[in-house]
Amino acid sequence: MVTSYHQAASFVLRPCRLTTKSRLRNKHITFTTADDDDALSSSSPDNQRRKLLSIVPIYTLPFLLGETNTASAAVPTSTAVQQTNVVALSSTKSLSSTLCADSEEEARISIFERVAPSVVYIDTFKQKQDVFSTDIMEIPIGSGSGFIWDNEGHIVTNFHVIQQAKSAQIAILTPNNGMKSSSTAIEPAYTSVRPGALGSNGSTTFKDFTRTVYKAKVVGVDPTKDIAVLKVDTEDDSSIKNQLRPIQLGTSTGLRVGQGSIAIGNPFGLDHSLTTGVLSGIGREVKSPSGRPISNVIQTDAAINPGNSGGPLLDSKGRVIGMATAIYSPSGASAGIGFAIPVDTVNYIVTQLIDNGQIVRPLLGVSILDSKQARQALGISKGVLILEVKPGTPAAAAGLKGLRRTDSGIIEIGDIIIAVEGASIEKEGDLFRAIEEYKPGDTVKVTVNRPQIEVTESGEADIKLKEITFSVKLIASDDSTFIQK
Repeated sequence: MVTSYHQAASFVLRPCRLTTKSRLRNKHITFTTADDDDALSSSSPDNQRRKLLSIVPIYTLPFLLGETNTASAAVPTSTAVQQTNVVALSSTKSLSSTLCADSEEEARISIFERVAPSVVYIDTFKQKQDVFSTDIMEIPIGSGSGFIWDNEGHIVTNFHVIQQAKSAQIAILTPNNGMKSSSTAIEPAYTSVRPGALGSNGSTTFKDFTRTVYKAKVVGVDPTKDIAVLKVDTEDDSSIKNQLRPIQLGTSTGLRVGQGSIAIGNPFGLDHSLTTGVLSGIGREVKSPSGRPISNVIQTDAAINPGNSGGPLLDSKGRVIGMATAIYSPSGASAGIGFAIPVDTVNYIVTQLIDNGQIVRPLLGVSILDSKQARQALGISKGVLILEVKPGTPAAAAGLKGLRRTDSGIIEIGDIIIAVEGASIEKEGDLFRAIEEYKPGDTVKVTVNRPQIEVTESGEADIKLKEITFSVKLIASDDSTFIQK
């Protein structure tokens, strides 16, 4: 935010590849060249304060910025510094058109103007009964971002954005093309968006768009990948389909550290905010709301803040390469380390949720103990301890054993999974990743350490681990035959 006239006038002058810089000092604009630092270092002490090429009074600023029909100004030379640049300022209607933006800046502006209508603002609500009546009220609990998936009204966001919500409303930028307003649009009683939102009254940008709000329903969720699919009602109003702008998908395959990245979202209620950066890491791992790890996560230094969750992370062409999901920060705000779920994962999960309403995953058919607890309580340094083997599952038929209590009251430790198809298992995250490489019905080789008690020659009991490999058929996560047991 510009808080003073000095801040407003302290702009960087970049007239197409010229190295000229402008600075405001005591109501004057000082033009210097990129070579000034060398000149100052070799000048007399008086000149070391600043080597002036030209001092222009502030009242000539309108002339320099092109308020007259035609204006040009040549920077005079100094006795110590040879004239190297000539600044030509033509007539213009605004400062932005006076300064010649480079191709990178123009591309960034073009991407924002193209992609912004595909990014939506999500408000979530919970229900609460009025203490003085039986009326049910909707209480706002949060907000987030999302993006339009297709013309059928599907909206993609993070699961944690809508996790605690009973209802949600979606604000979409729809074009003012003379079409009849949608019959399913609502007049929201509440919105967390800050004043000046794009498409609203008083907006200075996107005047050709209107901010339209719809109620949304949940199509499906996948907590283990922190992905959710919502949908605005388009069945009774085909005009909505023509107004939606689905986002363009890219790929997360072959990403390289150092690539440019652009994030668009709604941090702190500031809708359609754009930040830029680079991919600062790939192959990261974050924990999902279900506690399972999300692998191959993208790391970026593009600012991601509360409210950005569910928004797109774009490449330099404006294509989605990820979905913002989390930040690493001691303060809760951006610290330059943000994470995004790779778009290839998003695409696979969203397609299944739209087609089936749920995700079907392979399961081993066992329950396990958290690896931290196993280390602290039982001293298990490697592998994942099986607590229980589901009765009737292929895992039980194969011979896997869980923790059990004997008739004498002694607790026997179950099998400790140390490998799946040769992939080493150190903790439960490794087990989840290894199993997800396969499909329900596939048979995998599971290697375990089985504790066995042996009696020594002195008559003392000695516990040794015996390595055994079992062939186990994976079951489906939606198979009620096993899940209900």
